[in-house]
Amino acid sequence: MDISLENLSKKYFKEWIFKNINYRFHSCQSYAIIGSNGSGKSTFLQILSGIIPATEGTINYRLNNSEISSEVVYRQLSIVAPYQGLIEELTLAELYKFHFSFKQPLDSNLTLELWLEKLNLIKESQKPIANFSSGMKQRVKLGLAFYTQNNLLLLDEPTSNLDQQGVAWYQSEIENVKKTTTLIICSKQPEEYLQCSNTIEMKQWK
Repeated sequence: MDISLENLSKKYFKEWIFKNINYRFHSCQSYAIIGSNGSGKSTFLQILSGIIPATEGTINYRLNNSEISSEVVYRQLSIVAPYQGLIEELTLAELYKFHFSFKQPLDSNLTLELWLEKLNLIKESQKPIANFSSGMKQRVKLGLAFYTQNNLLLLDEPTSNLDQQGVAWYQSEIENVKKTTTLIICSKQPEEYLQCSNTIEMKQWK
């Protein structure tokens, strides 16, 4: 997916978080948006995903040379972020079935058992999400996104709460994901975005 930003700006009350961004994200390229806490990374990602509106400017999405309306772009993307929740009343197996009832798996041969094996959560299939640790929940969120057909993948601080083994798993999966989708990672941790081909500092958009 190609994304073109024209004079994109966001203001909270009287303060501009960022202003007049003109930029193009190219299909199947990987991008790191970096900056300190409070620099506007999460706000920027939420605007790209359609969760919140921009104050000014426009975003144009194109896929295979066809324009995609901002009202339906959510069908083409996945987002993983600390503020994103899971349905905690469901078991892990139920969550898998629910998610892939409206999203297409990356591989048509993906089964629940194979997915659980990839996430190293085979023994947790019947466990309610509410009983998962924060690290396990993060692995589940990433695992749903990584194994879904996406034309755009947005990640905000993706290794939050992951242990060393989880970070290694994340980095391995990112190598595969960035080959097939437009990948945008918002982060302040180099281990999260070292594999990205392009790096942008939020401060340049102030």
